[in-house]
Amino acid sequence: MRSALQKLHFLTAVFCHTARCASVPGVTKSYKRHCTCVTFHNNCGLLKLAGRWIAVLSHTFQRALVWKRLFAEYKISPGGVGKTLGSALLLNLALALAMVLGGQPPAGQSQSSANTRSPHGSLSIPCQNCHTLSGWKPIRAVPEFDHNTTKYPLRGMHEGVACTQCHIKPVFTNVGKECADCHADIHKRQMGANCEQCHSVKGWHVSVQQINQHLNRFPLIGAHATVDCDSCHKSAAVGQFQGLSTQCISCHQRDFINTKSMGLDHVALKFPVMCEQCHTMDNWMGAKFDHLAMTGFALTGAHATLDCNACHAGGKFIGTPATCVGCHMADFNKTNNPPHAQAGFPTTCQTCHNTSAWDPATFDHNTFTKFPLTGAHTTVACTQCHINGQFANTPTDCASCHIKDFQGTTNPNHVQSGFPTTCQQCHNTVSWNNATFDHSTTGFPLTGAHATVQCAQCHVNNNYTLTSANTACVSCHLADFQGTTNPNHVQSGFPQTCQQCHNTTSWTQATFDHSTTGFPLTGAHTSVQCAQCHVNNNYNLTSANTACVSCHLKDFQGTTNPNHVQSGFAQTCQQCHNTTSWNNATFDHSTTGFPLTGAHTSVQCVQCHVNNNYNLTSANTACVSCHLKDFQGTTNPNHVQSGFPQTCQQCHNTTNWTSGSFDHSTTGFPLTGAHTTVQCAQCHVNNNYNLTSANTACVSCHLKDFQTATNPNHVQSGFPQTCQQCHNTTSWTQATFDH
Repeated sequence: MRSALQKLHFLTAVFCHTARCASVPGVTKSYKRHCTCVTFHNNCGLLKLAGRWIAVLSHTFQRALVWKRLFAEYKISPGGVGKTLGSALLLNLALALAMVLGGQPPAGQSQSSANTRSPHGSLSIPCQNCHTLSGWKPIRAVPEFDHNTTKYPLRGMHEGVACTQCHIKPVFTNVGKECADCHADIHKRQMGANCEQCHSVKGWHVSVQQINQHLNRFPLIGAHATVDCDSCHKSAAVGQFQGLSTQCISCHQRDFINTKSMGLDHVALKFPVMCEQCHTMDNWMGAKFDHLAMTGFALTGAHATLDCNACHAGGKFIGTPATCVGCHMADFNKTNNPPHAQAGFPTTCQTCHNTSAWDPATFDHNTFTKFPLTGAHTTVACTQCHINGQFANTPTDCASCHIKDFQGTTNPNHVQSGFPTTCQQCHNTVSWNNATFDHSTTGFPLTGAHATVQCAQCHVNNNYTLTSANTACVSCHLADFQGTTNPNHVQSGFPQTCQQCHNTTSWTQATFDHSTTGFPLTGAHTSVQCAQCHVNNNYNLTSANTACVSCHLKDFQGTTNPNHVQSGFAQTCQQCHNTTSWNNATFDHSTTGFPLTGAHTSVQCVQCHVNNNYNLTSANTACVSCHLKDFQGTTNPNHVQSGFPQTCQQCHNTTNWTSGSFDHSTTGFPLTGAHTTVQCAQCHVNNNYNLTSANTACVSCHLKDFQTATNPNHVQSGFPQTCQQCHNTTSWTQATFDH
């Protein structure tokens, strides 16, 4: 019987408290709405019925179909159950009591402080997610609760912690979120309250990379990164973490003192306690000593690979000499190529040797001697110049080594030619045989064709003892001078200063600077053959022969337009002609005292110079001498009747003869106002131009105007005839009287 009830109890709970209840055929909506743990336990509490199975009955015995399916599915005998439960009346009574005393179950599953007695307070999850039907405790081994939906997701080791280790109170929200709420601070606040700076949810083991204070103050690198914290911070977690010294010696003082056993007594040698100068974080034993910074003696080349005791014999580090000879004296003494000691070499080894390779040595001849090595000298063995190991006072002149070369030379023979032994004048260190002589040092520089001529062509019979007297061109070119026929230099009496016409670039293409004779060639003269002027090779000409007519007399005599001879022209041809074009002659008329202007510049010469009369004087320059007919024939006004003077330039000009203009102000009566536009005949009646200053009174022309004036009547009023008192030339009628 007990076994059957237990099965019934379990199966009822399954159908009431899981989602399967909703899929059971015949279960009403009302039943589905009421089958919750809260309803179940609230009813049980109010009825105070004995035994959990009665509470089960109050929820489940509503439909026989449910029981029928339960019995059929789980093979429970209905007979055993029926005997125990009794009649259907008992079932109905139990159900009625549960419904009356318990009231209607809540519509939802949420629990609130107003209608629940749950010790968890406000918790919106089904009870069966954590509890079982066997009892409130213990809860399910794997509660159906997703902690990630809360404000504190479980990560790392927190995932395996029992709920009650953190939730020690039934109200689950009443729990801290900080590490210190659950974990005691064994560091006594030395590291601050932020545990996650060093620790993580993966475990209490310290993550060195996350210790910011160490990164800021003393970064843990190299071997330090693998050392346990308490190796430096003694007394484990309760040790000192703040204010520890960051100096190496604070932890490695014992290592510093015990270095004597390693062959390098730091204390005895008075090494500084700044360990980082030689040691690194990676390997304490692989020390490196900064020789330059600590001693001032840089280890370079082969020195960098030597063991310390190679120089510091017997562990002597103080007072070790820094000069090369301090270690290499034996090398200096035993050297025989060359023998340093015998040759008196200085013991400054670095002059020739270096730390990269002791042999072969290089000597800077340019720096340490007064004889720099250049050209072929740089590849010559030292012993070729320094005979028998003689390095001191070696002569530096070329002949001291090359005297045999000097004496044996035959092209040219240096000895016979009396050449000096200053070899550097012709030879250089690059190539001894390809000697070049700077001829300009003799006062006779070689230019043009001279630069390619063999020395023997000028220095006949090895005669190099020449002076400045031998530098004249004719000394070599006399035969050329005497043999020249175009022109014949000898007959023409040419001087033997060949350079006047010839140059070193081309002897035959001679050019003569005619300007040196006082008669420069210009224009067409530059292209005339010499013989055209210098007839019969006559080059003995003087300045008297430079007149144009001396060559152009026939041109002068044969000219007919105009006829130079009949016109008595002077034979100074340059007055009209020039060397550019003989025929297009131009005469500067202004040189005659009568410059041609205006229309005169385009008039033919014969229009004025009638019958080739060019013998004119200043008396012939008056206008009327040519324009008398114009003067006599003029009728507007008639110049003759009017008694005009024959000074034509008073009214006429060379630009336009007919448009004459007369300056009336020259008569003493300037024309102003309306007078400037009045025709001459209006005043000069009957061509009367013989007027004097007496004719300049206004009334002489305006008498009728005076006599006929009525406003006011000038005659009756007795006005004077000085018209200008009231009238002016601008407007006669607009008279004004200064009362």
